[in-house]
Amino acid sequence: MKAVICPSYGPPDVLRIEDIPKPIPKKDEVLVKIVATAVNSGDVRVRSLNVDGIFRILMRLILGFRKPRKPILGVVLSGIVEEVGIEVTKFSPGDEVFASLGINMGAYVQYKALNENSMILSKPENASFEEAAAFLFGGLSGNYFLEKAGIKQKPGQKVLIYGATGSVGSAAVEIAAHYKAHVTSVCSTQGIELATKIGSDVIIDYTTQDITKLEERFDIIFDAVGKASRKQISHLLTPEGKYVTVGGMDVAKNSNAQMMFLKELFEAGELHANIDRTYMLDKIVEAHRYVDTGKKKANVVIRMHK
Repeated sequence: MKAVICPSYGPPDVLRIEDIPKPIPKKDEVLVKIVATAVNSGDVRVRSLNVDGIFRILMRLILGFRKPRKPILGVVLSGIVEEVGIEVTKFSPGDEVFASLGINMGAYVQYKALNENSMILSKPENASFEEAAAFLFGGLSGNYFLEKAGIKQKPGQKVLIYGATGSVGSAAVEIAAHYKAHVTSVCSTQGIELATKIGSDVIIDYTTQDITKLEERFDIIFDAVGKASRKQISHLLTPEGKYVTVGGMDVAKNSNAQMMFLKELFEAGELHANIDRTYMLDKIVEAHRYVDTGKKKANVVIRMHK
């Protein structure tokens, strides 16, 4: 089977496609024929090691000092169960599923063996394979940080989301809206159309307006791209307000319950995949190059089979 290998840290060109053995599922595993995966900020951050200062050293210690310890990237997937182990009870061949691999990664392959009790569920009935792979990473990350900031504690909170048109930010806007929050989305001029589409109450174009000079105060500020430091914008918080960011070392801690929540939101039409571009597997380098430009809106999807 084909797999995308990241043998060293660097630009998109370090990625290469190789043939590796197709996995054989263990007794408690399912073998998934992967139809789609995605290029997310997590994949790009690991590939490029594009972080500053102490974080760069910490990431090398965690991921591998000279090269990725786990050279197959990819955090999310969707596909079809092809085979099940003899003890599997939750899935059957032919089931359409989606899954999150978290920090273990490994989705840039055509087939993946997964424990039936891992973060794998039947995909939303109204989602294509591309959509099921697209919304999961951003949805899980956005939901984790918003919950950490107290989005569930009371309805009607004022929420500012910086980077509201990325994978994480766009999902966070819709999740916050589910909790009846009043959402102010911060994005570039190119992101205004998407920010409007996903239901932002207020949109601020950071290329023309200095958000640090806003008079409004917010219950939650979520930096969904890691570019707005607490020092820069904490004065925009209410006295009890919370600031959360994807820019630190806090990695979203997810569960099947959170996946089910997102699945239900998607099926209810409250969460959308918002796919920017779709590439075939043999264009994986081109896909990473596009994400590296910083022009991506929401999600970039990879089709693993022709």
